[in-house]
Amino acid sequence: MRTLSPANDRPEAPGDVRPTTVGAKARTGASFFTVTTTTTTGAFISAASGRASKMMERHGMSTAPLLLLGWVLMAAMMAALWLLQRARRDAGVVDVGWAAGLGLLAILYAAAGGGDPLRRVLVAVMAGAWSLRLTWHLLADRILGKPEDRRYQTLRARWGRRAQARFFLFFQVQAVADVVLSLPFLVAMRGGVALGAPGIAGVTVWVVAVLGEALADAQLARFRADPANRGTTCRIGLWRASRHPNYFFEWLHWWSYVLLAAGSPGWWLALIGPALMLYFLLKVTGIPATEAQAVLSRPDYAEYQRTTSAFIPWFPKRQGTGVRGPGSGNDIVR
Repeated sequence: MRTLSPANDRPEAPGDVRPTTVGAKARTGASFFTVTTTTTTGAFISAASGRASKMMERHGMSTAPLLLLGWVLMAAMMAALWLLQRARRDAGVVDVGWAAGLGLLAILYAAAGGGDPLRRVLVAVMAGAWSLRLTWHLLADRILGKPEDRRYQTLRARWGRRAQARFFLFFQVQAVADVVLSLPFLVAMRGGVALGAPGIAGVTVWVVAVLGEALADAQLARFRADPANRGTTCRIGLWRASRHPNYFFEWLHWWSYVLLAAGSPGWWLALIGPALMLYFLLKVTGIPATEAQAVLSRPDYAEYQRTTSAFIPWFPKRQGTGVRGPGSGNDIVR
Protein backbone atom coordinates (compact mmCIF):
# COMPACT_ATOMS: atom_id res chain seq x y z
CA MET A 1 0.00 0.00 0.00
CA ARG A 2 1.08 3.38 -0.23
CA THR A 3 0.69 3.72 2.93
CA LEU A 4 1.16 -0.07 3.38
CA SER A 5 3.19 -0.43 0.39
CA PRO A 6 5.41 1.93 1.34
CA ALA A 7 -1.13 3.31 1.11
CA ASN A 8 0.99 4.68 0.69
CA ASP A 9 4.71 5.72 1.41
CA ARG A 10 6.49 7.97 -0.92
CA PRO A 11 10.22 7.61 -1.19
CA GLU A 12 10.66 11.25 -2.13
CA ALA A 13 8.76 12.47 0.91
CA PRO A 14 10.90 12.68 4.04
CA GLY A 15 10.15 11.11 7.59
CA ASP A 16 11.16 10.47 11.18
CA VAL A 17 14.48 8.72 11.81
CA ARG A 18 17.12 10.12 14.12
CA PRO A 19 20.50 10.40 12.38
CA THR A 20 22.08 8.29 15.11
CA THR A 21 19.73 5.37 14.37
CA VAL A 22 19.59 5.56 10.61
CA GLY A 23 21.80 2.51 10.16
CA ALA A 24 19.54 0.28 12.20
CA LYS A 25 16.43 1.66 10.54
CA ALA A 26 17.85 1.13 7.08
CA ARG A 27 18.83 -2.46 7.86
CA THR A 28 15.49 -3.40 9.37
CA GLY A 29 13.10 -1.21 7.34
CA ALA A 30 12.51 -3.82 4.64
CA SER A 31 11.57 -6.60 7.04
CA PHE A 32 8.13 -5.10 7.62
CA PHE A 33 7.00 -6.58 4.31
CA THR A 34 6.79 -10.14 5.58
CA VAL A 35 6.40 -9.65 9.32
CA THR A 36 4.58 -6.57 10.58
CA THR A 37 2.29 -6.07 7.59
CA THR A 38 1.21 -9.71 7.48
CA THR A 39 0.57 -9.91 11.22
CA THR A 40 -1.32 -6.63 11.51
CA THR A 41 -3.54 -7.00 8.47
CA GLY A 42 -4.28 -10.62 9.30
CA ALA A 43 -5.43 -9.71 12.80
CA PHE A 44 -7.63 -6.89 11.57
CA ILE A 45 -9.32 -8.93 8.84
CA SER A 46 -10.13 -11.84 11.12
CA ALA A 47 -11.41 -9.75 14.04
CA ALA A 48 -12.96 -6.70 12.41
CA SER A 49 -14.62 -8.32 9.43
CA GLY A 50 -16.09 -11.10 11.55
CA ARG A 51 -17.59 -8.57 13.94
CA ALA A 52 -18.84 -6.45 11.05
CA SER A 53 -20.50 -9.45 9.46
CA LYS A 54 -22.48 -10.41 12.58
CA MET A 55 -23.49 -6.84 13.26
CA MET A 56 -24.53 -5.87 9.75
CA GLU A 57 -26.30 -9.06 8.81
CA ARG A 58 -28.83 -8.25 11.52
CA HIS A 59 -29.69 -5.21 9.43
CA GLY A 60 -30.18 -7.06 6.15
CA MET A 61 -26.65 -6.78 4.71
CA SER A 62 -24.81 -9.97 3.87
CA THR A 63 -21.41 -8.61 4.77
CA ALA A 64 -19.25 -11.73 4.95
CA PRO A 65 -19.91 -12.85 1.34
CA LEU A 66 -19.32 -9.29 0.15
CA LEU A 67 -15.97 -9.10 1.93
CA LEU A 68 -15.04 -12.54 0.64
CA LEU A 69 -15.88 -11.51 -2.91
CA GLY A 70 -13.82 -8.36 -2.45
CA TRP A 71 -10.86 -10.38 -1.22
CA VAL A 72 -11.09 -12.82 -4.17
CA LEU A 73 -11.11 -9.92 -6.62
CA MET A 74 -8.18 -8.19 -4.91
CA ALA A 75 -6.19 -11.44 -4.71
CA ALA A 76 -6.73 -12.03 -8.43
CA MET A 77 -5.75 -8.47 -9.30
CA MET A 78 -2.60 -8.65 -7.17
CA ALA A 79 -1.67 -11.99 -8.74
CA ALA A 80 -1.96 -10.39 -12.18
CA LEU A 81 0.16 -7.45 -11.05
CA TRP A 82 2.73 -9.87 -9.63
CA LEU A 83 3.03 -11.46 -13.07
CA LEU A 84 3.44 -7.98 -14.54
CA GLN A 85 6.23 -7.09 -12.11
CA ARG A 86 7.91 -10.40 -12.89
CA ALA A 87 7.95 -9.51 -16.58
CA ARG A 88 8.97 -5.86 -16.05
CA ARG A 89 11.13 -6.40 -12.94
CA ASP A 90 9.33 -3.51 -11.28
CA ALA A 91 7.48 -4.29 -8.05
CA GLY A 92 6.28 -0.70 -7.78
CA VAL A 93 3.08 -1.71 -9.55
CA VAL A 94 1.88 -3.03 -6.18
CA ASP A 95 1.49 0.56 -4.96
CA VAL A 96 -0.71 1.37 -7.94
CA GLY A 97 -2.74 -1.78 -7.38
CA TRP A 98 -3.22 -1.01 -3.70
CA ALA A 99 -4.62 2.46 -4.44
CA ALA A 100 -6.82 1.28 -7.31
CA GLY A 101 -8.10 -1.69 -5.31
CA LEU A 102 -9.64 0.47 -2.60
CA GLY A 103 -11.63 2.45 -5.15
CA LEU A 104 -12.83 -0.74 -6.84
CA LEU A 105 -13.96 -2.19 -3.52
CA ALA A 106 -15.95 0.96 -2.72
CA ILE A 107 -17.72 0.66 -6.07
CA LEU A 108 -18.39 -3.04 -5.44
CA TYR A 109 -19.91 -2.32 -2.04
CA ALA A 110 -22.09 0.45 -3.46
CA ALA A 111 -23.36 -1.84 -6.23
CA ALA A 112 -23.89 -5.04 -4.24
CA GLY A 113 -24.20 -3.94 -0.61
CA GLY A 114 -27.03 -2.57 1.49
CA GLY A 115 -27.88 0.84 2.84
CA ASP A 116 -29.46 3.96 1.41
CA PRO A 117 -28.68 4.15 -2.37
CA LEU A 118 -27.75 7.83 -2.33
CA ARG A 119 -25.41 7.35 0.62
CA ARG A 120 -23.81 4.36 -1.10
CA VAL A 121 -23.24 6.43 -4.22
CA LEU A 122 -21.79 9.32 -2.20
CA VAL A 123 -19.27 7.12 -0.39
CA ALA A 124 -18.36 5.31 -3.62
CA VAL A 125 -17.77 8.60 -5.43
CA MET A 126 -15.62 9.94 -2.59
CA ALA A 127 -13.53 6.79 -2.25
CA GLY A 128 -13.40 6.30 -6.01
CA ALA A 129 -12.25 9.87 -6.73
CA TRP A 130 -9.58 9.67 -4.02
CA SER A 131 -8.43 6.31 -5.38
CA LEU A 132 -8.36 7.50 -8.99
CA ARG A 133 -6.25 10.57 -8.17
CA LEU A 134 -3.78 8.58 -6.07
CA THR A 135 -3.58 5.75 -8.61
CA TRP A 136 -2.77 8.13 -11.44
CA HIS A 137 -0.23 9.99 -9.32
CA LEU A 138 1.58 6.79 -8.37
CA LEU A 139 1.48 5.52 -11.95
CA ALA A 140 2.89 8.72 -13.41
CA ASP A 141 5.33 9.42 -10.60
CA ARG A 142 6.76 5.94 -10.02
CA ILE A 143 6.03 3.63 -12.93
CA LEU A 144 5.76 5.22 -16.38
CA GLY A 145 9.25 5.74 -17.73
CA LYS A 146 10.81 5.33 -14.27
CA PRO A 147 13.21 2.71 -12.88
CA GLU A 148 12.08 0.43 -10.10
CA ASP A 149 11.78 2.14 -6.72
CA ARG A 150 14.95 1.74 -4.68
CA ARG A 151 13.04 0.09 -1.87
CA TYR A 152 12.06 -2.76 -4.14
CA GLN A 153 15.49 -2.91 -5.75
CA THR A 154 16.95 -3.41 -2.29
CA LEU A 155 14.47 -6.17 -1.48
CA ARG A 156 15.05 -7.88 -4.81
CA ALA A 157 18.80 -7.96 -4.20
CA ARG A 158 18.44 -9.02 -0.56
CA TRP A 159 15.97 -11.83 -1.25
CA GLY A 160 17.97 -13.21 -4.18
CA ARG A 161 16.50 -16.43 -5.57
CA ARG A 162 13.53 -16.21 -3.22
CA ALA A 163 12.56 -12.75 -4.42
CA GLN A 164 9.65 -13.79 -6.65
CA ALA A 165 8.05 -16.02 -4.02
CA ARG A 166 8.37 -13.32 -1.38
CA PHE A 167 7.06 -10.64 -3.70
CA PHE A 168 4.04 -12.83 -4.41
CA LEU A 169 3.37 -13.05 -0.66
CA PHE A 170 3.79 -9.30 -0.30
CA PHE A 171 1.39 -8.60 -3.17
CA GLN A 172 -1.19 -10.87 -1.56
CA VAL A 173 -0.77 -9.11 1.78
CA GLN A 174 -1.76 -5.91 -0.04
CA ALA A 175 -4.95 -7.65 -1.20
CA VAL A 176 -5.83 -8.42 2.42
CA ALA A 177 -4.90 -4.90 3.46
CA ASP A 178 -7.26 -3.45 0.86
CA VAL A 179 -10.15 -5.48 2.25
CA VAL A 180 -9.37 -4.42 5.83
CA LEU A 181 -9.10 -0.75 4.89
CA SER A 182 -12.31 -0.93 2.85
CA LEU A 183 -14.37 -1.65 5.99
CA PRO A 184 -14.85 2.09 6.69
CA PHE A 185 -16.50 2.45 3.26
CA LEU A 186 -18.89 -0.36 4.05
CA VAL A 187 -19.81 1.03 7.46
CA ALA A 188 -20.25 4.58 6.12
CA MET A 189 -22.68 3.27 3.52
CA ARG A 190 -24.86 1.96 6.36
CA GLY A 191 -25.57 5.40 7.79
CA GLY A 192 -28.99 7.02 7.74
CA VAL A 193 -30.63 8.62 4.74
CA ALA A 194 -29.89 12.17 5.91
CA LEU A 195 -26.26 13.19 6.18
CA GLY A 196 -26.70 15.40 9.22
CA ALA A 197 -23.95 17.51 10.72
CA PRO A 198 -21.40 14.65 11.05
CA GLY A 199 -21.93 13.64 7.41
CA ILE A 200 -21.51 17.19 6.15
CA ALA A 201 -18.38 17.49 8.27
CA GLY A 202 -17.14 14.24 6.73
CA VAL A 203 -17.57 15.54 3.19
CA THR A 204 -15.80 18.77 4.19
CA VAL A 205 -12.87 16.85 5.69
CA TRP A 206 -12.66 14.75 2.53
CA VAL A 207 -12.46 17.85 0.30
CA VAL A 208 -9.77 19.46 2.46
CA ALA A 209 -7.75 16.24 2.68
CA VAL A 210 -7.85 15.36 -1.02
CA LEU A 211 -7.03 18.91 -2.10
CA GLY A 212 -4.24 19.11 0.49
CA GLU A 213 -2.69 15.84 -0.62
CA ALA A 214 -2.92 16.82 -4.28
CA LEU A 215 -1.31 20.20 -3.53
CA ALA A 216 1.54 18.56 -1.59
CA ASP A 217 2.15 16.14 -4.45
CA ALA A 218 2.14 18.95 -7.01
CA GLN A 219 4.52 21.13 -4.98
CA LEU A 220 6.97 18.26 -4.54
CA ALA A 221 6.78 17.31 -8.23
CA ARG A 222 7.47 20.91 -9.26
CA PHE A 223 10.44 21.09 -6.89
CA ARG A 224 11.92 17.83 -8.13
CA ALA A 225 11.49 18.83 -11.78
CA ASP A 226 14.08 21.59 -11.35
CA PRO A 227 17.60 20.15 -11.89
CA ALA A 228 18.99 22.85 -9.59
CA ASN A 229 17.22 21.18 -6.65
CA ARG A 230 18.86 17.78 -7.09
CA GLY A 231 20.16 16.43 -3.79
CA THR A 232 18.33 19.04 -1.71
CA THR A 233 15.18 18.90 0.40
CA CYS A 234 11.89 20.44 -0.66
CA ARG A 235 10.84 23.23 1.72
CA ILE A 236 8.26 25.06 -0.35
CA GLY A 237 4.55 25.41 0.36
CA LEU A 238 3.18 22.71 2.62
CA TRP A 239 6.63 21.11 2.84
CA ARG A 240 7.78 24.06 4.88
CA ALA A 241 5.26 23.22 7.62
CA SER A 242 5.57 19.41 7.57
CA ARG A 243 8.18 16.92 6.43
CA HIS A 244 5.31 14.69 5.25
CA PRO A 245 2.26 16.80 4.35
CA ASN A 246 1.14 14.19 1.82
CA TYR A 247 1.07 11.54 4.54
CA PHE A 248 -0.80 13.85 6.89
CA PHE A 249 -3.56 14.59 4.39
CA GLU A 250 -3.68 10.91 3.41
CA TRP A 251 -4.38 10.07 7.05
CA LEU A 252 -6.85 12.96 7.44
CA HIS A 253 -8.82 11.64 4.46
CA TRP A 254 -9.73 8.48 6.38
CA TRP A 255 -11.49 10.49 9.07
CA SER A 256 -14.13 11.54 6.55
CA TYR A 257 -15.56 7.99 6.58
CA VAL A 258 -15.59 7.93 10.38
CA LEU A 259 -17.77 11.05 10.35
CA LEU A 260 -20.00 9.65 7.61
CA ALA A 261 -20.42 6.45 9.63
CA ALA A 262 -21.63 8.32 12.74
CA GLY A 263 -24.93 6.83 13.86
CA SER A 264 -24.64 3.71 11.70
CA PRO A 265 -24.46 0.20 13.21
CA GLY A 266 -20.90 -0.53 14.26
CA TRP A 267 -19.70 2.97 13.37
CA TRP A 268 -16.55 2.35 15.40
CA LEU A 269 -15.31 -0.06 12.74
CA ALA A 270 -14.65 3.00 10.57
CA LEU A 271 -11.85 3.89 13.00
CA ILE A 272 -9.86 1.05 11.45
CA GLY A 273 -8.98 3.39 8.58
CA PRO A 274 -7.25 6.27 10.40
CA ALA A 275 -5.87 4.00 13.15
CA LEU A 276 -4.24 1.51 10.81
CA MET A 277 -3.00 4.20 8.43
CA LEU A 278 -1.45 6.19 11.28
CA TYR A 279 0.35 3.10 12.58
CA PHE A 280 1.81 2.20 9.21
CA LEU A 281 2.72 5.77 8.28
CA LEU A 282 4.48 6.53 11.55
CA LYS A 283 5.90 3.16 12.53
CA VAL A 284 6.25 0.87 9.53
CA THR A 285 6.11 1.75 5.85
CA GLY A 286 5.88 5.51 5.67
CA ILE A 287 8.06 7.85 7.66
CA PRO A 288 10.73 5.40 8.96
CA ALA A 289 11.63 3.88 5.57
CA THR A 290 11.39 7.17 3.70
CA GLU A 291 13.36 9.23 6.17
CA ALA A 292 16.12 6.67 6.64
CA GLN A 293 16.93 7.04 2.94
CA ALA A 294 16.55 10.83 3.03
CA VAL A 295 19.10 11.25 5.83
CA LEU A 296 21.65 9.25 3.86
CA SER A 297 21.09 10.99 0.53
CA ARG A 298 20.50 14.66 1.43
CA PRO A 299 23.12 16.66 3.34
CA ASP A 300 20.55 19.25 4.42
CA TYR A 301 18.06 16.75 5.76
CA ALA A 302 19.26 16.69 9.37
CA GLU A 303 18.60 20.42 9.58
CA TYR A 304 15.18 19.90 8.02
CA GLN A 305 14.40 17.32 10.69
CA ARG A 306 15.46 19.73 13.42
CA THR A 307 13.34 22.63 12.20
CA THR A 308 10.23 21.02 10.71
CA SER A 309 7.35 18.99 12.13
CA ALA A 310 7.46 15.38 10.99
CA PHE A 311 3.75 14.90 10.40
CA ILE A 312 1.17 17.49 11.44
CA PRO A 313 1.78 20.82 9.67
CA TRP A 314 3.06 23.41 12.12
CA PHE A 315 5.15 26.57 12.25
CA PRO A 316 8.80 25.72 11.46
CA LYS A 317 11.58 26.58 13.85
CA ARG A 318 13.99 29.21 12.64
CA GLN A 319 17.17 27.74 11.23
CA GLY A 320 20.35 28.18 13.19
CA THR A 321 18.63 28.71 16.55
CA GLY A 322 19.15 26.56 19.58
CA VAL A 323 15.65 27.05 20.89
CA ARG A 324 13.41 24.00 20.69
CA GLY A 325 10.34 24.81 18.65
CA PRO A 326 7.10 23.22 17.45
CA GLY A 327 8.72 21.26 14.66
CA SER A 328 11.97 20.20 16.26
CA GLY A 329 13.40 16.72 16.30
CA ASN A 330 10.97 13.87 15.92
CA ASP A 331 7.99 15.83 17.20
CA ILE A 332 5.06 14.58 15.13
CA VAL A 333 2.19 16.27 16.89
CA ARG A 334 3.25 19.89 16.75
